[in-house]
Amino acid sequence: MNNGGEYVSSGVAAQFGRALESNRQRFFLWSPVALGSGIALYFSLRSEPDLWLAFVPLAAALILQRLVPRGTLAAALTTAIVLAAGGFALAKARVEIVRAPVLEKPMRNVAVTGKVVRVEPKPPRGARITIAAETVGNLAADKRPDTVRIRVLSNGVTVQPGDRMTLTATLAPPARPAIPGGFDFARTAWFDGLGAVGFAFGKPVVEPRGPSETFRESWSRGVAETRQAITARIHAVLPGETGAIAAALITGERGGITDATNDDYRGSGLFHILSISGLHMVIMAGAVFFSVRLVLASIPALALRYPIKKWAAVAGILAALAYLAISGGAFATVRAAVMIVVAFGAVLLDRPALALRNVALSAFIILLVYPESLFDAGFQMSFAAVTGLVATYEEVRRRMGRRDEPHPILKVLMFFGGIVFSTLIASVAVAPFAAYHFHQSQQYAVLANLVAIPICNVVVMPLALAALVLMPLGLEALALVPMSFGIDAMSWCAAFVAKLPGAVGHIPAIPLAAFVFMVLGGLWIALWQTRMRMAGAVLVLAGIALAPFMPRADVLVARNGELVALRGADGRLSALPARQSKYEVERWLEYDGDARAASDVQKGAAFRCDGVGCIADVKGVRVAVAKHPAAIADDCDAARIVVLSEPRPEYCAARGVVVDFFDVWREGTHAIYIDADPDDANGPPAVRIDTVASHRGERPWSPVFRRPNEPRRALPKPNVVDGSAALPAPNAAPAAPRFDAEENDYDALQDAEP
Repeated sequence: MNNGGEYVSSGVAAQFGRALESNRQRFFLWSPVALGSGIALYFSLRSEPDLWLAFVPLAAALILQRLVPRGTLAAALTTAIVLAAGGFALAKARVEIVRAPVLEKPMRNVAVTGKVVRVEPKPPRGARITIAAETVGNLAADKRPDTVRIRVLSNGVTVQPGDRMTLTATLAPPARPAIPGGFDFARTAWFDGLGAVGFAFGKPVVEPRGPSETFRESWSRGVAETRQAITARIHAVLPGETGAIAAALITGERGGITDATNDDYRGSGLFHILSISGLHMVIMAGAVFFSVRLVLASIPALALRYPIKKWAAVAGILAALAYLAISGGAFATVRAAVMIVVAFGAVLLDRPALALRNVALSAFIILLVYPESLFDAGFQMSFAAVTGLVATYEEVRRRMGRRDEPHPILKVLMFFGGIVFSTLIASVAVAPFAAYHFHQSQQYAVLANLVAIPICNVVVMPLALAALVLMPLGLEALALVPMSFGIDAMSWCAAFVAKLPGAVGHIPAIPLAAFVFMVLGGLWIALWQTRMRMAGAVLVLAGIALAPFMPRADVLVARNGELVALRGADGRLSALPARQSKYEVERWLEYDGDARAASDVQKGAAFRCDGVGCIADVKGVRVAVAKHPAAIADDCDAARIVVLSEPRPEYCAARGVVVDFFDVWREGTHAIYIDADPDDANGPPAVRIDTVASHRGERPWSPVFRRPNEPRRALPKPNVVDGSAALPAPNAAPAAPRFDAEENDYDALQDAEP
């Protein structure tokens, strides 16, 4: 039996080895995956490693690589280890390169002076201004954020990049996640060099410009002024929201688009059209490539003597870089520009432009320069879609081979069929990412894209390019007016599809393991050849099977203990009303896959309340929310879970779990889970807690505000007879201002769609 088993095992191993050998030429496609695995390992750490320690694995991997014979599968494996170790070291180096002070605590009515970096209009009121800070109150230089972003709420603000301004603002550190494991805007802000966010009601004082100090500042100012001038010319021809969408497609300025329109495009699966990314870059650069090539081909003296295709590719690269500059340089646009440059670079080297090697090279370059982009939803979704499309294209081309030129009618049918097929492939490829990041699916995206994409490709974006060409001549209206008809058609399509019954599906949060299995399975299917690729389907199915098993918190506490939600008998959340808590409740509902509005949830239906507090029972556990000092003593004696919006008094014994003001202020949202005791079915349920702070760990972008065994503030026991004793105001740890959450971290996540 042993011999037979060994024979079978050796046979399977030999077959697996032959399959690997047959895919040797595709090993390069896995290089960004290996690099990304090291980056992911770095960001998964609970504490920050020293810089020298981050390079130790890379040194060890390089030594190991020298010991392995070249040209073997072992050498390929050690190369992957080197790339992973390099990704780990690269991520740490990037953190240190961008390290800058972050505001430690909220500051109210503080004077901010600095130079304007970016201006983003935010109709109907004011603008969002990014400032390179020179002074922030009386903060020392080592405590002062280098860059702050302030929402100016007064109208009539005339300010341009390069201006020096002074204003009085309320500032806070970048927001923490609304739930453990949620989107971490603070981490995104760290890599953007953003040290504080805030708002200002008063009108800023703008000082006259001085001469630019450096070439970089002069260049940035020139680009910003050009973008603003183009945007103004567009609005002069196309007022209203149509002009705002045209500006978004040309200059990347999306501030004039209303929330309702954004929701329509998002709900219909067309939101990618509003964000300048791969689609727009391909159309713009591709149009320049084909136009230049067509013009050069019409001149026989050039076409017969010179490589006009390569000349056109150079023109396409220049067009992509120019479009990148005038579109604002958002990360999605940078990512698309890199992919376009790599594709046209392949043309210059006489290689196929549309190939998985170019996709892998583009991803590798972006991760090399911006390791943090691995966690950017736009990066993940765009490369998932492109990888799926190119892999499918290569497989179809391999199977079909060369065919005769199709009939013109068949070409038209193939065009629309290609849109449907491409949308289906892209939708399947990005589905795990949409579920993991956004907890939504657009059920009629194929229908919307079938109508809107031809309009965008054939009408809107070519006319946008024409408008840019005609603008120096003052003739941009010739292109913008017909472009508006295409924009209106796309907007009508988005509104119609978004309002269809069941247009948006709400998906509960899925476990990280399920997400990783689905992503690795999809990569395996796309990158391998032969029957070996079907092994990826097993991983995908495993991920789908794990998806429904995400634990759901039974009690959620946020807003310094003022916001409390619990899971009722129907399995849905019910929350007590709290000030300015809409953002958190909406994020909690998204995690649950619950389509209800926050106002419908915050009616406290699952609670029983009186004048001093509220109680509820969850899975047999009493939960008490004390709203007045008179209720604290009784709640601490009778309830297993006690929530206080005040500091915990000394007499509140730890009979169960007590979450007070300081707990939530220091550790963020508390997610409390109530589980039956596996060893004693009749015993009391076990209660465990996960917090935002424990989930994030102690990293540069997530400072820890409390150390273990830190003493709490002692408070006198109130008079429980008449409740006359009052707790002191918790002013030792001021609450963060309630202004920045939705505008900053949620917008950052939503803008990440490809």
